[in-house]
Amino acid sequence: ESDAGDYTCVCGDKQSTASLAVYALPVCFKEELKNEEVLEGTSVSLHCELSKAAPVQWKIGSKVLKASDKYQMRQPGTTAELVIHDLDVKDA
Repeated sequence: ESDAGDYTCVCGDKQSTASLAVYALPVCFKEELKNEEVLEGTSVSLHCELSKAAPVQWKIGSKVLKASDKYQMRQPGTTAELVIHDLDVKDA
């Protein structure tokens, strides 16, 4: 978006100007989350790939998850990752 503006090409005493508008692409999912089936007591890693880097929020139902010993969140670049440790049946 910072590249938007009027650009001018000058040749001697002649010039031509054009206006450039740049729109930000909305963030979308390049790769959606996949369903998982895992054993109780193990860990699982959920990944989703974004079209560009953007902040994400992880939820279970309507509850927002916070980083803890149980939930680990990472976001290297455009990949958002949630690791859930010591899975219990109630984590489904």
